[in-house]
Amino acid sequence: MQAFKTFTALYSRVLSWLLVLAVGILIFPVSLQIFSRYTDLIPAYIWTEEMARFLFVWMVMIGAMVGVRDSAHFEVDVWPKLGPRAAALLKIVSSVFILGFALVFIWGGWLFTRFAFHRISELADLPLWMIHIAWPLTGVTWLLFQAEQVLDAVSVLRGHEQSAAP
Repeated sequence: MQAFKTFTALYSRVLSWLLVLAVGILIFPVSLQIFSRYTDLIPAYIWTEEMARFLFVWMVMIGAMVGVRDSAHFEVDVWPKLGPRAAALLKIVSSVFILGFALVFIWGGWLFTRFAFHRISELADLPLWMIHIAWPLTGVTWLLFQAEQVLDAVSVLRGHEQSAAP
């Protein structure tokens, strides 16, 4: 169990750095778009719009992955302060819904990606599967992170730990 938690923590850290990288890279094509639109100093590049869109999709998907790991996504605190066992049980119930969304992302995302295997983007000349693979990867990551949280909650229900928080 400890190796699994170490792996998910490392994976979450890598995702966080990829998110920072995606935001940092996104600044470049968007800045080019702005400067080329309002000045004559540089030519208007067409590929920047498509590159910005691709990076934005990946940024959102990676953010959704990290959000699920941190329990900051898909959850709203509407219950009063619950004890550890009641909170763990509620965590398992809410995880079922997140797992349902994860399965939809995996299945639908795979169909979406398969559709794009032999397609190329018009402007940047990139294979479209590189953007579409974000959906099933997000679903698999949600499954992984939810498995960690459900195992923590089950441990609390068994009386082994005090808190189900990640």
